[in-house]
Amino acid sequence: MIHPSYTELMEVVNNGSEDMDEAPLVTSRYSIVSATSKRARQIIAGEEPLVRSYGKKPLSVAVEELYEGKVSILPDDEEAGEEE
Repeated sequence: MIHPSYTELMEVVNNGSEDMDEAPLVTSRYSIVSATSKRARQIIAGEEPLVRSYGKKPLSVAVEELYEGKVSILPDDEEAGEEE
């Protein structure tokens, strides 16, 4: 079993949103899986992990970074603007 769970990760990510009146940033497991896999690929490509990672697999590091708030998930409209 993976720790933290999907529900814990979703709570952490949604608590970090600036405006509580808006809809939650993350509403499905897919968002968590997508974000952690993207970050894991960045780590594999050579980016430095933002948490202690000795002996951990890239996906475990990515999950821990997300849980500790070292990385964040951007809304779809902000993410699209960064790619241009």
